[in-house]
Amino acid sequence: MSTRKILVVDTSVLLHDMQSVHSFPGNDVVLPLVVLEELDRFKERQDLLGSSARYVNRYLDQLRKCGHLHDGVGVPGDQTIRIENEMSPLGRQMPTGLDISKGDNQLIAVALGLKERNPEALVKVITKDINLRVKCDALGLIAEDYYRDHVRSVKEGRQMYSGHANIEISDHDIDAFYSRKELEVAPWMEELLPNQFVCATSDLDPKKSFLAIHKNGKLLPLNYKCNSITARSKEQKFALHALLDPEIPLVSLSGLAGSGKTFLTLCAAMHGFSDKTYKRIVITRSIEPVGKDLGFLPGDINDKMAPWLSPIVDNFRQAFGESTFFEMMRSRGDIDVAPLSFIRGRTFADAFIIVDEAQNTTIHELKTIVTRTGKGSKIVLLGDTDQIDTPYIDSYSNGLTISVEKLKTSSLTCHVTLERGERSELATLAGQML
Repeated sequence: MSTRKILVVDTSVLLHDMQSVHSFPGNDVVLPLVVLEELDRFKERQDLLGSSARYVNRYLDQLRKCGHLHDGVGVPGDQTIRIENEMSPLGRQMPTGLDISKGDNQLIAVALGLKERNPEALVKVITKDINLRVKCDALGLIAEDYYRDHVRSVKEGRQMYSGHANIEISDHDIDAFYSRKELEVAPWMEELLPNQFVCATSDLDPKKSFLAIHKNGKLLPLNYKCNSITARSKEQKFALHALLDPEIPLVSLSGLAGSGKTFLTLCAAMHGFSDKTYKRIVITRSIEPVGKDLGFLPGDINDKMAPWLSPIVDNFRQAFGESTFFEMMRSRGDIDVAPLSFIRGRTFADAFIIVDEAQNTTIHELKTIVTRTGKGSKIVLLGDTDQIDTPYIDSYSNGLTISVEKLKTSSLTCHVTLERGERSELATLAGQML
């Protein structure tokens, strides 16, 4: 059997990643006609889904100049793209329970037709839709997820980068660190990444230890003093240092619910605003409901965003005793709420940018947000990769996981995983056991 495959690509893949149409070198990409119909329903939207639909439509229109899409057009990477609508006989008489008027079932029928007409070729359906993959399997079709943006190191079993490491060093080095306020990184420590935090203990006395951050080949002491906040764990100390360090423009915090991600970030943002490091605080988040959607919300943009800002307001009340100060800062423009749907084209200079629920964004949405960061700004990504509410992404393919893994070797970024809940014993128990 030839290694060249026939890949039937679903609408969910094209909307998830507009570049996916270029991402199958050495294979034949087939787009069922129903996919174009589904793309047409998204083309007028002003969000990233609309942008993806328009991109794919324009690209296919350009390919028409190179040949007939029905016959297949060659593109760079030894790849061909063609439009197909010829279904298998099964498509004209679908099994009981499968409605041929449904787009997914039409795609299945096209894939089955390709399999019947090309018995020597491997026909595979590529889709982000879990249910469609299950239906394909039930009908004898090979189907798989779109893996181009998955973090393979995490998917293959290795843990997501935690942002810190535990090391054992000599008693002499412990004393040297406290006396010199720094410690040169030994050759065996060279695997430490930029801005990686370290918990170092003595090889003679485990009670002797220090916390540090790795920068420019040195271990340096932490600064986690922020107003009257007291860090409750070493991970919270790491987080506060990263949030307060103006030399780290991108910080990501992950951890279970109640670990203090939003609270620490909001306190650090107010600290930076009060000492004029930043001129405003920008808050954005993915609007993805848990459970049944609220539906249409009346009022202006502030009214519509109110339910999604409740976690921020709750943390503001906990940190400062009341929420009226939040509303006052918002009315003055010191706090700017930037809905994700309308963030494209904006630039945030001298701002502390908080991206809440970052695990519910795709990497393409998160890229759009991070590239809004202007000069003198800091952006913080918050999220719990165990609480993903967005269809078609998971703990391997969400924007937060991918950004942490891809950016961990840069001196411009820093990540901390908060491993312990601080909200309450019950909240921690629920987060770990339920």
